[in-house]
Amino acid sequence: MKLFFRKPNPQFDEKINALIDLATINDNRDIVHELVVASLKIGQDTKDRSILKMMNSTLKEMRYTAKVFGPYRNRMKVTIFGSARTPSDNPLYKMAARFAQKLVENDFVVITGGGFGIMEAASRGAGPDSSFGIIIKLPFEKIANEIIANNPRMVRYKYFFNRKVAFIKETHAIALFPGGFGTMDEVMETLTLMQTGKQNPVPIVLLETKGNGYWEKWMEFIEGGLLGEEYISPEDMNLFTIINDEEEAVKVITSFYRHYHSMRYAGDLVVMRLKTRLGEDAIKALNEEFSECLVPGGSFEIRDALPEEQDEPELSELPRLTFPFNKRSFSKLKIIIERINSF
Repeated sequence: MKLFFRKPNPQFDEKINALIDLATINDNRDIVHELVVASLKIGQDTKDRSILKMMNSTLKEMRYTAKVFGPYRNRMKVTIFGSARTPSDNPLYKMAARFAQKLVENDFVVITGGGFGIMEAASRGAGPDSSFGIIIKLPFEKIANEIIANNPRMVRYKYFFNRKVAFIKETHAIALFPGGFGTMDEVMETLTLMQTGKQNPVPIVLLETKGNGYWEKWMEFIEGGLLGEEYISPEDMNLFTIINDEEEAVKVITSFYRHYHSMRYAGDLVVMRLKTRLGEDAIKALNEEFSECLVPGGSFEIRDALPEEQDEPELSELPRLTFPFNKRSFSKLKIIIERINSF
């Protein structure tokens, strides 16, 4: 029997709703209902046990991620990436520890991969009470450093793609230290998600000690191989900042949230929640400077919370900056936020 998401399923809907009642689920029942239907449809669509096991593990991992991070939804977080092979006597290790400590002093909590090297340094700097560990199960490495090993804010993942969703979805800033293939994967995926609008803008800082040169060499490739060949646009270079001082890196992150709070969409309308209401002169400047980012006839406006934001009542008192974004260059959203913070 064929099942539908958007049409009634007469022989199933009543039973599914009864299960939801039995589980005492009152919120978002429509989505939970679709999840049950999706599970049944998967069972109908394939007999391949390996595919079913992958989907099952994925859903369970994401379910547990939501459970662990849920109580900390309103805490500001910074994800820190870097090599697991960086020894404790390396200046980069010490820099990562100082950086994480300064983040905690500025009321951030830290998310790392929970392993060794840079991850361990950041966990030590942040301390166990301000650390999350997003662990990947690998056959050739120990799972977690001692700060994260028995931490209630640790989540183990079988699949890298689930793990990266947690790293980026839950964070308010991303910091990357030198590393290997994994770090390159993380920096490139992060930039891709920002560039394509799949992730709202956050500050991205690439840290190295003075004279290290890791990110400078990377930058040579980006400027020559990508920007020089027009595989990316000039505004994409604004997505990240290379820094060799941890205090300056913290300043870049905190400054990003000087006036700006968060962002979401209401249909095609960008809704930026602000900590302070912008004046008329600021709105005039935005309309003049970023007119090319708007749908023809659109404008930047200050408004109160929109009806579409009723699912976030804790943010209802914040002023909104709204504008119909033409979605031609998502990298410019970060530039707009930085301009807002300059007023």
